[in-house]
Amino acid sequence: MGKVGGGRNFGYGKMLAYAGKNALKDRYGDGHYATVAAHEARWRLFVNHLKAQGIKDARDVDKEAILKYANCLKGQVKTGERKASYAQNCLSTINVVLSSMRKDSVLVISPCALVGKRNNIRTTTPVTVNQSPLDRPIGYFSEKGEPRTALVAKLCRDLGLRFKEASLLNAKVALREAEKYGKINVTRGTKGGRGKGVDRWVPVSTEALNTLQAAKALQGNSENLIPEKVSFKQWRDHANSQWRLATRDSEIRGFHELRAAYACERYQQITGSPAPVIGGFRAAVRELDHSARLIIALEVGHSRADVLVSYVGSAK
Repeated sequence: MGKVGGGRNFGYGKMLAYAGKNALKDRYGDGHYATVAAHEARWRLFVNHLKAQGIKDARDVDKEAILKYANCLKGQVKTGERKASYAQNCLSTINVVLSSMRKDSVLVISPCALVGKRNNIRTTTPVTVNQSPLDRPIGYFSEKGEPRTALVAKLCRDLGLRFKEASLLNAKVALREAEKYGKINVTRGTKGGRGKGVDRWVPVSTEALNTLQAAKALQGNSENLIPEKVSFKQWRDHANSQWRLATRDSEIRGFHELRAAYACERYQQITGSPAPVIGGFRAAVRELDHSARLIIALEVGHSRADVLVSYVGSAK
């Protein structure tokens, strides 16, 4: 049962930041580590704002205090200091934490109405659409004895997988599927647990087949690429640290950028035209464009074609 009461910070602790952390644990329980960590970081930003206003107890937070913070975020969006998507996430965190503390929705606000709509349309070509820019970080990983990080990166690029999906992929099973069907079914590490009840078949290219073979060899008797006696969180933090070191002098960003490159490659395979973000406009007819977006959306683990604007560019 959740903590309730009229004490300081509704009984979640004396310090506002710590109270928010406890409220999140109360809400999500065990698991959801990435979600909780993201909320904690954004909650601390709000706490700092509140302290500057002289507010140190969640019981003193009202709509006016939240609206002041929202106006601050909106100003940062206008100056380019923050993206609208992140500003919305900051306000969503306030909704989550305060509703968990208060056990009501009295202070719930609309992030979109307060800081503006998100603009997720990709306008820059993913660097690794041409695979050669990936050679340098892969070479770095080989030199540093990081073959697992290299293979996870290749799985993200060759199959459009998320980092967690690539890390948890059982390459032995995937390779059997690839050799039998020419595609693999992604079921582990999927966002929101979608892989448990929904098939997600991803086509396997020659490049991807080679990557799966290498992953199988490195995996050995294990069921995935995460090193033995290492938690996923430890592995994620380590791999991200290595990735930053390997790409610090390049234009390649996070592992997610590799998924965008996969999506653009698949768009051209399906439509015969470059992705809009590469060509500068939509060359494929609207019906074929929409069909390609739906196919690729399912391959990368989404259910809506409109999400593909953040991968391949505008559909207009």
